[in-house]
Amino acid sequence: MDKVFARTSQSAAARPRPRATVVSMLAGAAAVAATVAVATSASAGTTLGASAAEQGRYFGTAVAANKLSDSTYVGILNREFNMVTPENEMKWDATEPSQNQFSYSSSDRIVAHAQANGMRVRGHALAWHSQQPGWAQNMSGTALRNAMVNHITQVATHFKGKIYSWDVVNEAFDDGNGGRRDSNLQRTGNDWIEVAFRTARAADPGAKLCYNDYNTDNWTWAKTQGVYNMVKDFKARGVPIDCVGFQSHFNNGSPYPSNYRTTLQNFADLGVDVQITELDIEGSGSAQATTYGNVVKDCLAVARCNGITVWGIRDSDSWRASGTPLLFDGSGNKKAAYTSTLNALNAGGTTPPTSTPPTSTPPTSTPPTTTPPTSTPPSTPPPAGACTATLSTNQWQGGFVTNVRVTAGGSALNGWSVSLTLPSGSAVTNAWSAQTSGSTGQVTFRNVDYNRQVPAGGNTEFGFQGTGTAPSGTVSCTAG
Repeated sequence: MDKVFARTSQSAAARPRPRATVVSMLAGAAAVAATVAVATSASAGTTLGASAAEQGRYFGTAVAANKLSDSTYVGILNREFNMVTPENEMKWDATEPSQNQFSYSSSDRIVAHAQANGMRVRGHALAWHSQQPGWAQNMSGTALRNAMVNHITQVATHFKGKIYSWDVVNEAFDDGNGGRRDSNLQRTGNDWIEVAFRTARAADPGAKLCYNDYNTDNWTWAKTQGVYNMVKDFKARGVPIDCVGFQSHFNNGSPYPSNYRTTLQNFADLGVDVQITELDIEGSGSAQATTYGNVVKDCLAVARCNGITVWGIRDSDSWRASGTPLLFDGSGNKKAAYTSTLNALNAGGTTPPTSTPPTSTPPTSTPPTTTPPTSTPPSTPPPAGACTATLSTNQWQGGFVTNVRVTAGGSALNGWSVSLTLPSGSAVTNAWSAQTSGSTGQVTFRNVDYNRQVPAGGNTEFGFQGTGTAPSGTVSCTAG
């Protein structure tokens, strides 16, 4: 690929790799992993992951399974990062090489390594026009739509509970006019992205669901506006989208824009998290270091910017190795860009939200291909000054996700709390859009800043995930 990353270029995710690179399994990773420090054991301020965690964020990297036997690679990975993204191993061609015949050996290896070393995982990517297996490339219409739904269901179910966020749909917009990219998936119907998100929510209700794309960094670009309008529409209609990923591949042909922070903030203002998902910056020396520092500062300035993932560890691991775009050189030495990145993380920024919001109730059946009606408040609101809370739950063996709707009475709420009792042996493991007191027995959930105020007769939602049996029965809601 040409060094210049023009606005019409493909992303790192789109760069084809030899099949052997995607699925190769080299021995020895376990022995290497046993000799290196766990990432989360590092002191804050001394590594990328630990410093990001101090700011309530993560700092991650793309990982290739076939490099997990490289001691230098694994040593840096385990020391510096607290989030990993499989580079190719979760894509359609790698996980379903023959229709309905699934292969998870390489992707399971990455997930297992992450879990053993205190890291979380971003899933990448469930639906994409590129790197499809040959059998899917030859499909169209209803057959392809059904195959996509089945693929998302099977893969997301396989990894359920192990994924922090999914890139549900990747690179679905055209670079020119801001419209949809012409692809075999797009030709199944304009609702295919919505169907993909609803399918992913049903399969893995505890994970954040992201749309991921490149050349969306500049707020003035038509492609950026196209994605923004889609996300705005999804939020208005209750389509379950939780986050937007910005690939942010920068070089002379596609430079870091001065309005990058504006872009991140404007998307965050829609009520979604923003994540920098595939960062690399071509160059060297002080110019590269300054740009890396600026990107980190921009993320830290936006409360809903969860974290940053660089697309590779050493320059030699990069899809654009000749541009030396990463934080470590080919020998694994820290570059000036590393120092500026770490310094920016340690300087701090805004406080992120305290919750993790999947945005809608997980459906319990195959999602429809048409738009469902928008939910409305109950026709008879509770009395003035009161509130009510109703539960909807997705239960599976050993765990559950519960969504809670808080409805105001005849007067607006300026703060609320919901209390419930968990069955014996059950525990809350995480929550979104609420602060939690307690994890077993009686548990209380209180509003966060952005859902404190609820208009009279209106409602807001929060949710939580847990182990054991989901709660049922009496739920109390208190205003104020």
